[in-house]
Amino acid sequence: QVQLVESGGGLVQAGGSLRLSCAASGRTVSTYAMGWVRQAPGKERQFVAAISWSGGSTYYADSVKGRFTISRDSAKNTVYLQMNSLKPEDTAVYYCNAHPGNSGERMVVTTIARYWGQGTQVTVSS
Repeated sequence: QVQLVESGGGLVQAGGSLRLSCAASGRTVSTYAMGWVRQAPGKERQFVAAISWSGGSTYYADSVKGRFTISRDSAKNTVYLQMNSLKPEDTAVYYCNAHPGNSGERMVVTTIARYWGQGTQVTVSS
């Protein structure tokens, strides 16, 4: 009932910035927390950032805290991930996640959200 489409990935040099976007569509039956999970080659999925349905609460992995900022535009049904001071270890496929309910951000944080996008590749060169 929810489709997620990511955009904004690409190749950037270390220290540079990228902004990822995730557009959500489909029939809405509840409020949704949204966020981002990434997976690098040969590694497990890793939580990156999450935001509550109201936008009032945000969560970040320790590895990106202070460098990444998650935000959402409810009118556009879009969530963003501003990534600054990028490092080679940030290289991964980034997936947009969404999960309904007041505790939906917990599902994003634990990488078991109900809805996933197709992913967008982020590559950071040294």
